Amino acid sequence: MNKQRGFSLLEILIAFSILALSLGILLKIFSAGVNTAGVAEDYSAAVQIAESFMARTGIETPLQNGVTDGVKNEKYHWQVSVSPFLFTAENFDATVVPAELFKVKVTVSWDGRELELITLKLATKVL
Repeated sequence: MNKQRGFSLLEILIAFSILALSLGILLKIFSAGVNTAGVAEDYSAAVQIAESFMARTGIETPLQNGVTDGVKNEKYHWQVSVSPFLFTAENFDATVVPAELFKVKVTVSWDGRELELITLKLATKVL
């Protein structure tokens, strides 16, 4: 009655194969998560830059027709475009309103990605 105890070589090879596949899948999931976190960090920085330029326009820089651009942190290329926004409404007389609307568009691009924020800002009309 010679019964062998323990695992055969085939059982050990199958166990190691399953372990290797499991670890490979887990590492792939982890690296995808790290990559997604990096992209989210870039988008967050781009949104902060765009919101900063959006807030400055009309306060630090006057609301006037034109385009300005530049680079922030040697990575994010930004562009601020200000243009008059014309609107029409029934029974509206443009000479009565002492204000005008401007469309402000801020674009931030980096690494082949782009973020764009658009808003309308009100300015007093120079008579």
